[in-house]
Amino acid sequence: MAEYSRECLVAFLEGQDRLFDEPVAETLEEAEEFLEEVMAEVVENADDLRDYLEEIGMDTYGMDDEELMEQAEGFTLPSGGFLVVQG
Repeated sequence: MAEYSRECLVAFLEGQDRLFDEPVAETLEEAEEFLEEVMAEVVENADDLRDYLEEIGMDTYGMDDEELMEQAEGFTLPSGGFLVVQG
């Protein structure tokens, strides 16, 4: 099982309304369960995000970092990394 940092869990809880009409998690534990279920990924920077998206088959040519985040269903983490939710 993947272990997500508190930073990831909080970012997801606070921003999940960007992706879902209704909350899918209300507690840190529920958030972790959901992220594990959808196999969310944590990447360290925008280059790693681009590499990850290309690896899963997305054409990222010409996209800036902001467009990448919108396409990736991603969350910017305070530490500078990204949480990518493909749910």
